[in-house]
Order: sequence, then structure tokens, then C-alpha cells
Amino acid sequence: MHTPVFLNQVMESLGIKRGGQYIDATAGEGGHLKQMLLQGARVLAIDWNPEQITALKKQITDQNVLFHCGNFADIETIAGEKGFAQVDGILFDLGLSMRELQNLEKGFSYKRPEEPLDMRLNEETQLTAAEIINRFSEEELADILAKNSEELYSAKIAKQIVEERRIQKIYTVGQLLVVLDRSIGGSSGSNEKVYARIFQALRIAVNEEPDNLQKALAGGMKLLAEGGKMVVITFHSLEDRAVKLFARRNHIVEKRIEVKSPHSFERSAKLRVLQK
Repeated sequence: MHTPVFLNQVMESLGIKRGGQYIDATAGEGGHLKQMLLQGARVLAIDWNPEQITALKKQITDQNVLFHCGNFADIETIAGEKGFAQVDGILFDLGLSMRELQNLEKGFSYKRPEEPLDMRLNEETQLTAAEIINRFSEEELADILAKNSEELYSAKIAKQIVEERRIQKIYTVGQLLVVLDRSIGGSSGSNEKVYARIFQALRIAVNEEPDNLQKALAGGMKLLAEGGKMVVITFHSLEDRAVKLFARRNHIVEKRIEVKSPHSFERSAKLRVLQK
């Protein structure tokens, strides 16, 4: 298990109280969760990926944790059903876990050309990245890519995708990379930043991340006791902006904690604390 992002800062921000009730809404590989339990918290651990929940149940047998496989957009309902109708703190770590990034069947990473373009965090979700690529109109594709990644070449890429799929459907990571190279020129080595943005855009669309995040933030605030804190770790500017605007619109006390990290994956990460 890798060390979770901002572990110390998250624990300090949550201010874990022994016997207090907390929700880890993105349990992942359990790094933050285990630290919460070590500090005496009672925790509801939620993850949308059933494989993650199965793995966590094998690793963690602490009686102070309850596990639930579900979408954090439903956090208010899930918490009510599990006896966590009022909590002292909630954590949302919006980064994908290493397990998900390395899953050979998902196609989250552009570095695995043989993988299918799936990108679903939960297989009950109907829409896949391949279906977006092969079925959506040029205008719809351009909008998804621009809105979810702010990629400057979105329109050009969408046009190339539509032209290429008329000849051959695009089902794998490798096929999509070829299309991206053809649309913007250059070599695979020089286009990695574009790859990363396009894969981010597709993942966001497949999993309806903006809508789910808004529902999760709103539901989470209702669950917090007075003075309770919601800690949110974001990994790209769109997420961070959404959290900041949510706090502003709802007149919520919010602060951003700056943390410098030597790890490339964590350099884009930002931590915000919202207090009720």
C-alpha cells in the first residue's frame, strides 16, 4: 500500500476525536482510513469500486469500521442507513488509487496501450469511454473534451476521432493514442500532456464526476455536526474550482492548505477544508 496523499495534513485538519464518527467517502486502498482507526475514530468507509471494498474487508478487521460499496453522491442516504446521520468529519480524496490505475481491464492510463477504453469505476455504470468515442457526435465530443480537460485542441481532436471511427472503431488505449497523434502532430513522447488531459476528460464523463461531486459535497455538509470539517483533496483545477465555488455559494468557511510534495502525482494535488 502506498502512503496516501497529505496523510498528516488530513489527520490534523479533521482533528480526529477518540470515539468520534467520521466518513472516509473514498476509502480506496485504506491509507487514510487506517490512520483514522488508529486514532480511535469510528469510521464509515465508502468506495464505489467493489474490488476495493472486498480488498479492504480482508485487510481491516477493526470493529470500529463499517464498509459500504456505493457512489459518494449518495453519501447522505448511505450514512443515514449506517447510523452515521451526524458526523464529526468527512474525507473526500478525489484521486484514483494505485490499484485502479494498474487495473489491466480499465484503460485509465495512456501508458497501457493494450487495454480497452472502459474507465468505469463501477461496472454497473452503463457508459464506457469507448462508447463515448464511437457513438457521440463531433460536437458532443468536442464539448466533453473541452469542458473536462480545458484542452486547446479539443475541437481538432473530436473531428479526427469522427473521421477515424468511420474507417475503424476505436476500442483500445493504443488506437486512441494513434488518433491523438494524427490530430495534433508530433510524437508520442511530446504529446503526453495532451494524452493525460484527454484521458482525464473521458474518465470524468464516464463516471459523471462533476455531478457526483456536487451531490457529495451538499450531502456531506448536511451530515456534519456543528463545527465539523470536510476535507477535500483534488487533483486537477476543475475539481478544485468546483469545491471552492461550492463553499462560496453556500457561505461555508473554507481554507486551502498548501503542501509541497516531491512526488509528481501529488504536485497537482490541493487540500481544502470546509467547516460547518
